[in-house]
Amino acid sequence: MKPLRSAFAIMFLAATSTGAFSQNPGNPHRVIMQVTQADSATQVAVISQVRNVKKQLPNAEIEVVCHANGLPMLMKTGSKVASSVFELSRMNVKFVACENTMARQHVTVDDLLPQVGTVASGLTEIILKQEEGWSYIKGGH
Repeated sequence: MKPLRSAFAIMFLAATSTGAFSQNPGNPHRVIMQVTQADSATQVAVISQVRNVKKQLPNAEIEVVCHANGLPMLMKTGSKVASSVFELSRMNVKFVACENTMARQHVTVDDLLPQVGTVASGLTEIILKQEEGWSYIKGGH
């Protein structure tokens, strides 16, 4: 019996050390981040958080969804981090604005930074991404 247990223990250690039981094997990390606050401290914190994730997980797919009071982060007037949004969008970070929020706040696509996309509903986008296995982060401080 002991040799059999030892063999299983060795097989388990070998499998776990090679990543056979690792989370998300062969798949990129995918992160959906929600931003709902407009203040400049939140905008700067979100950019810092995205950079920190990209530093540790350079191949991570990240989508930042701004809705409600977070929409100004992605607008030509109101964004305190426009240059960072541009820089990060070139590093596989997607920034999207909620069309429901845009309609309520009378914001058009022309009001958004050029590299920003839109989604019909920010909350629905987050729900769908989580159902696809994306990790959720509430951005800010």
